[in-house]
Amino acid sequence: MGALAEAARLVSGFDPEVWSAVVTSLRLSLSSTLLATLVGVPLGTLIALGTFPGREALRVALHTLMALPTVVVGLLVYGMIGRSGALGEWGLLFTPTAIVIGQFILVLPIIVHLSATAIEAADPRLVLTCRSLCAGRLRTAAIVAGQMRAGVLAAVVAGFGRVVSEVGVSMLLGGNIRGFTRTMTTAIALETGKGEFEFAVALGIILLAIAMGVNLALHFLGGRRR
Repeated sequence: MGALAEAARLVSGFDPEVWSAVVTSLRLSLSSTLLATLVGVPLGTLIALGTFPGREALRVALHTLMALPTVVVGLLVYGMIGRSGALGEWGLLFTPTAIVIGQFILVLPIIVHLSATAIEAADPRLVLTCRSLCAGRLRTAAIVAGQMRAGVLAAVVAGFGRVVSEVGVSMLLGGNIRGFTRTMTTAIALETGKGEFEFAVALGIILLAIAMGVNLALHFLGGRRR
């Protein structure tokens, strides 16, 4: 109980160390989710409405990549941007940009797959109506995606929930640098190892609150889709 009380004091007292990790986590997670949304929603729409060779194989691959371990993504990107990697001279390792790249790769399959699934649930008559009115492919895709925006937003929220709670990418690519790349999850791992249990619990409380908020958003959006 003492540790929990101290953790609550750190949260309510806006401890600088605690909230620095929170702000860093939210900033990086929102950035990677936004980038993945800009790429993933159009790709999901293309997969849902398009017909091209290998479409089903692509769907299977995306479904598989949704469960890709974060540490594997971290290792792959580390190999690319490390000193001996193809992009090593860019100096991206242990920077916020490196974390955003890793999280982008992690969340992109989720947003693409879930967006495609949401758009495929649209009434087939909507596409036929658009085509009968001579709407082009891009216009038709925009209309259908707009009509299914609750499902698309649910895909984006699910993606954000995935990256805000990951630890492998942030630890491997960010280096857990205080005030720079230290996120909630990496700080929890570090402080627990150091014996700073109260600090870790404080961050855990905030992370749990964020997770609950994400789940409530998904529940609300799921209800709107029905």
